[in-house]
Amino acid sequence: MKTLEIGIASYDQMKARTLAIARGEHMPAKGEPKVWFTSIESFAKLLSEHNRHLLGLIARERPRSITELADLAGRSKSNLSRTLKTMSRYGLVQLQPGERGTLVPRVPYDQVRLDVSLTGMKSGSADASP
Repeated sequence: MKTLEIGIASYDQMKARTLAIARGEHMPAKGEPKVWFTSIESFAKLLSEHNRHLLGLIARERPRSITELADLAGRSKSNLSRTLKTMSRYGLVQLQPGERGTLVPRVPYDQVRLDVSLTGMKSGSADASP
């Protein structure tokens, strides 16, 4: 089972973490989140029930194009494309080249794990000071 580790941190915290990694001051630990959201609400919106259904449909039916997925999902291709591109930015969907210039959606993970610091003191995450 493949799991995507996701964290919640402010933009400033994510920037500080990224700069600390670039300077060699922080080495991400195994299991540390690789994908970050600025709020639990933005994470919840992206993984709404509607979008989780879409991810399940992709995994189960393995459509050969976004057009085929739009037909299966009963959604317009333009609306679906925007959703898939957003999911792709967060690693929830991969859009691979297909036949004749099509994009083939794939779901690379079975589950996600959300890492949230309740106190802001968690060591090694974007929530802690670098």
